Amino acid sequence: MTACESSDADPPIPVAGDELNDHPIAGQIIGSDPSEMADAAEGVEDEVEPLVDHASAAEPDETVPHVFPALRGGCEQLAGELREFLIESVANTGGHLSAGLGTVELTIALHTVFNTPHDRLVWDIGHQAYPHKILTGRRDAMHTIRRKGGLSGFLSRSESEYDAFGAGHSSTSISAALGMAVANTLQHCERQTVAVIGDGALSAGMAFEALNNAGDIDCDLLVVLNDNEMSISRNRGALHNYLARLLSGSLYTGVRERSKSILSNLPGMKKFLRRWEEHMKGMLMPGTLFEELGFNYIGPIDGHDLPTLVTTLRNLQGLKGPQFLHVVTQKGKGYHPAERDPCNFHGVTPFDRETGEQHKSSTTQTYTQVFGDWLCDMADADPQLAAITPAMCEGSGMVEFSGRFPQRYFDVGIAEQHALTFAAGLACEGIKPVVAIYSTFLQRAYDQLIHDIALQDLDVTLAIDRAGLVGADGATHAGVFDVSFLRCVPNMVVMAPADENECRRMLTTAYRYAGPAAVRYPRGTGPGATIARELESLPIGKAEIRRHGAHVAILAFGSRVAAAVEVGEQLNATVVNMRFVKPLDTEMIVAIAAGHELIVTVEENVLQGGAGAAVDKALLAHGISMQTLNLGIPDRFISQGTHAQQLAECGLDARGIRAAIENRIGHDAACATLAVSPSGASSHG
Repeated sequence: MTACESSDADPPIPVAGDELNDHPIAGQIIGSDPSEMADAAEGVEDEVEPLVDHASAAEPDETVPHVFPALRGGCEQLAGELREFLIESVANTGGHLSAGLGTVELTIALHTVFNTPHDRLVWDIGHQAYPHKILTGRRDAMHTIRRKGGLSGFLSRSESEYDAFGAGHSSTSISAALGMAVANTLQHCERQTVAVIGDGALSAGMAFEALNNAGDIDCDLLVVLNDNEMSISRNRGALHNYLARLLSGSLYTGVRERSKSILSNLPGMKKFLRRWEEHMKGMLMPGTLFEELGFNYIGPIDGHDLPTLVTTLRNLQGLKGPQFLHVVTQKGKGYHPAERDPCNFHGVTPFDRETGEQHKSSTTQTYTQVFGDWLCDMADADPQLAAITPAMCEGSGMVEFSGRFPQRYFDVGIAEQHALTFAAGLACEGIKPVVAIYSTFLQRAYDQLIHDIALQDLDVTLAIDRAGLVGADGATHAGVFDVSFLRCVPNMVVMAPADENECRRMLTTAYRYAGPAAVRYPRGTGPGATIARELESLPIGKAEIRRHGAHVAILAFGSRVAAAVEVGEQLNATVVNMRFVKPLDTEMIVAIAAGHELIVTVEENVLQGGAGAAVDKALLAHGISMQTLNLGIPDRFISQGTHAQQLAECGLDARGIRAAIENRIGHDAACATLAVSPSGASSHG
């Protein structure tokens, strides 16, 4: 069987006249007995109202073409119940909420019109795809989302046949869907392909590359723009302003609709109306950007109007070539706290359903907050500082800075590559840019880091958030490669803080260093160190000994220092806070090697090419032959769970580090080291 042939398991294509509860997707929700649908999420104290059987839905309105008979009563009721279930479910689990609330009607319409999974539905990122998960057989597992062994918070091909493309980063959907559409053409496959992308993701360069390519290829592709004026935070940029102008084209829209209603019943007027509409477009509204790129542009339409959505999608089914449907939605639709503050409800911890108050797990200051405070303090001290974010104002801790220093704050949209080259341009003219970027997103801008910043040795500071494992977001957002791909780049200085205060000092060090420098810090909180408000630097390339011991020396980088100290106390081992990945403190390494039998390196980064590999290389370069043990992220993607669960899985918590050392030297030998000196003196320098 070829890729485009249908198996016996493929659902039948729904046709006008089918009952909606017979649809292969909607039937999973609305075709069951109400009594069997209670307790939709395990562990939820207050049960969600059961999703009811719509077999007795309202009679069809024959004046509405291409609409399932149950749509007007059934689908609209389903939308309300789906939205309520989503709110209740995420309130208990946490996760991404606002975007999904805005796509409830769109999701129902897409699965109603298209024969998924045979037809391919490609969602961008996955923030907006929770309703899709619920509709495609995963409702009863939603209580496991983002938890170890549970549903992914994003799309995953291994999780469901309805997830046509796994995603975790923005602006991939059009490229992937275009590839699928071309494959269908090459294989003579009767399959439709739909890409759903948000207006924030559409601002990324990759999306325009795909649009440019698609408009030049003779294939059937539907791009649905979910325009909610948002990315992670409020959307920015000229494209956003352009879309707003399309939405304000009321003159053209009003004239068109009123004229059609008057003339539509006159004999022989349909052909005239089509010609008239094209003339009106030319007079009142220039051709859209998307039409210039080779797409047939339709819209904008109300993304919460189910009958209109279904009718429009039905009509688009029969069209050939690239189609672009502009759908307007509201992020957070149907839940007042999320409507009021969609940024805060983009990604949430468990929250109170009635009040919207989110449950905070810790009162300790996060590394992101440490960065935000430092940024404002350094901006006060240096008027040359400018801060850049690729669409992560709230997530990067830059809200206060954006309010206090608006002229020096640049939200460039979802544009990681541009962000770095933009910073390079600023640096060329004497401005000191600080780029706040997540570790996993920096991967997208690696070429710009190398060629535009490092090669020219420009004074750019990278504040790299979410470095290391990231818990519930799993492998798609894990920042476990940056040490490896940064340390191999000439001119780079790379630092990893052991605690919150050291993070602040490293940010100052990076900023004052006259060249490219990066500080990579983890998600969430640290050990709770007291933070000094002074803007103090660290000596470049110098480590510190946290504990003196015997036989075994643990060289720890960044977030693993606290765990290493705990193990050091248990095994009477020397513990070194390495601080710098590059330049490496080789003097310290040589000195440690002279007085110990085993060197253990610990890092929250992949082992391949990581900090441990740098230590091994330094030993070889000095002709030192001794036992080493490198601990880090193994050579596989680490699935979601709590951060503690992930660390334990990788053997990077205190228990795992001790077990690895004991396994290397033998349990009896480890016990013997304890007898030598039960406690060691600490040295901080």
